[in-house]
Amino acid sequence: MNDQHNEVAPPQPFRRLHTVVPPYLLDAIAERGAEKFPKAAAAARSCRPSDAEHRSLRAEGLKRAPTPPDAPAVVRAEAASAGLTRFIHDAQNREELPGVLVRSEGEEPVGDEAVNEAYDGLGASYRLFAEAFGHNSLDDRGMPLSATVHYGQDYDNAFFDGRQMVFGDGDDQVFTGFTGSLSIIGHELSHGVIAHTADLEYQGQPGALNEHFADVFGALTEQYAKGEDAGSASWLIGAGIFTPAVSGEALRNMLEPGTAYDDDVLGKDPQPAHMDQYIDTTSDNGGVHLNSGIPNRAFALAATTLGGNAWETVGQVWFSVLVGDDITTRTDFAQFAPMTIAEAAVQFGEGTDVHDAIVQGWESVGISSPDSRRGNHGSSW
Repeated sequence: MNDQHNEVAPPQPFRRLHTVVPPYLLDAIAERGAEKFPKAAAAARSCRPSDAEHRSLRAEGLKRAPTPPDAPAVVRAEAASAGLTRFIHDAQNREELPGVLVRSEGEEPVGDEAVNEAYDGLGASYRLFAEAFGHNSLDDRGMPLSATVHYGQDYDNAFFDGRQMVFGDGDDQVFTGFTGSLSIIGHELSHGVIAHTADLEYQGQPGALNEHFADVFGALTEQYAKGEDAGSASWLIGAGIFTPAVSGEALRNMLEPGTAYDDDVLGKDPQPAHMDQYIDTTSDNGGVHLNSGIPNRAFALAATTLGGNAWETVGQVWFSVLVGDDITTRTDFAQFAPMTIAEAAVQFGEGTDVHDAIVQGWESVGISSPDSRRGNHGSSW
């Protein structure tokens, strides 16, 4: 273990950052939280500029393994072929990455709960992709998994920067620490898988599908780790991330979009659950965190209709489409839905329970023809 603070890597070309807390939620806290949540309001105001500074990702970082420079030489040499390999760093409340290496693969738990939660969460996400989908880490080539905890002061977010996971501690008024949610860890690491496969552009409906895939595999990370079937699962993303002072249970509810929170400061969860409620907006990169609720509900409805383990049925279909040849960086909802139905027919047979549940899931959210792309409820296939 190395206790020296790593030097910050030199600037490189940038790509977009994926944060788990959407910008509109931070805006609400910053604008309306001064009286009830003064610490959280200040944290939200400071968090937004920080997010903006990191809004673009290092282009090269998305495509190379993030083995930390302070790892032993033998670890650096063997990491890519060693299976699950984790490195957890402590930023010591600075905004410099990666920070101090505090736990590496195979080492015993330490006295810092956030470190251990990050270590376990990275392992849970890795195991979902490896064991359920036969995918070896983020790039399918054994990419080591790196994370940094205790990022910034009262930092109200978690993000994947193309090389590693980064977790804030929250402000303790609205948000708790972000390492405590398996669905958040799975969500953010899934952005790495998405970047190495379909690489959906982060704008409009392709961006909403990017967020949707991350929510799907975030939820499945939690379900797989807990051995939960679809009927027993909560389908919440970020359950427990709010303090008891907030009237809300999670950041998003995949099964019932628009119901995750309803608070006098945060407002009501604005996610639509149907194409009739589709939100045309220039904010949030064209509503990527908003309209993802529509395919989220289609997936969750199909999974709960089927019952059993979602990663064995609907999850297999979604993963195959993600890594397949038909999806492009600009695939939209009306193009994506038929891909999943066709894949279900290939894997499970046309007219089977899985196939029909997926068809019904899409019809339930109003996606049944190309006419549904902009909120029009189209006719059936």
